[in-house]
Amino acid sequence: MRFRASIANVSTFFKIIQSIEKLQKKCIIKFTETNMHVICNHDANEGGIQVWSQIKVESLFTGYRIQSNANNEITMAITSEALLAALKSASSSGASTYDTEEVIMKLAKKNAQAVLTFEINGLTRVGRRVRVSHDVKIEVLRPNDVARLNEPMCPEPDLHILLPPLQKLRTVVERLKLMSDILAVRANNNGCLRLSINTESVKVDTEWKDCANPKTQNGSENPEDAPDPNLLFTVVVHIRSFLKFLNSHVVSTTTIACICQHHCMILYVYIGDVADAGGVLTFYIPAIINDEM
Repeated sequence: MRFRASIANVSTFFKIIQSIEKLQKKCIIKFTETNMHVICNHDANEGGIQVWSQIKVESLFTGYRIQSNANNEITMAITSEALLAALKSASSSGASTYDTEEVIMKLAKKNAQAVLTFEINGLTRVGRRVRVSHDVKIEVLRPNDVARLNEPMCPEPDLHILLPPLQKLRTVVERLKLMSDILAVRANNNGCLRLSINTESVKVDTEWKDCANPKTQNGSENPEDAPDPNLLFTVVVHIRSFLKFLNSHVVSTTTIACICQHHCMILYVYIGDVADAGGVLTFYIPAIINDEM
């Protein structure tokens, strides 16, 4: 089993793991010949939220080499906090004492412990070369364990809508969190998005208009069969789960929300433009039953 790659886009890799670390302390990363998958399943986090992401190798790495007996795939469980710390050290930021020139990531074994090693080569402010190494402990998953990883089964979404910038949504939801633990997300096919809370003491609706509704291949070709465009579809979720998803604002350029009424909300966070995205983070937030909403 061999794996080695040069991280060409440290900033994007850091932002992806930054989003994941807020959600779950331990995640699963699967490397294949063409993609990197970052997975958070509901077994290890509060609220049942899951992430199944797929990032193109060429959008993050160069000199990418992978070899294994499992179809040249390597799947590992890793502590997201430790991975984030290694990537932060590799980032050329104002707080760093050196400018990063090259970051090599490779699979290794130290004292019988499998690790993902990050070798960082850089240059200090006075022109001195520096080399920093980080070893992040991992658990390589067996093929039988990998086969049990299954993406959630969901019904066909009732609606697709392009969300406003996630940073703006986050500001609104942070205020709503002070008043309620539950959030209703409503949208229609006429570009309306509404976030609502409803408690014994307060009722608040925040609405965005003129949001785009992406067309889908499953849409009806006969306009007479299409639902009323002003009909609102609803999913009620834990507000903390929605805020965990909104931490992905650091990497998001475009986000499409899909509402499966009373079942779940699926959110696609694109890395780069949708037409030529370097990858997508897919969040699944389960619905909760609340008759008052």
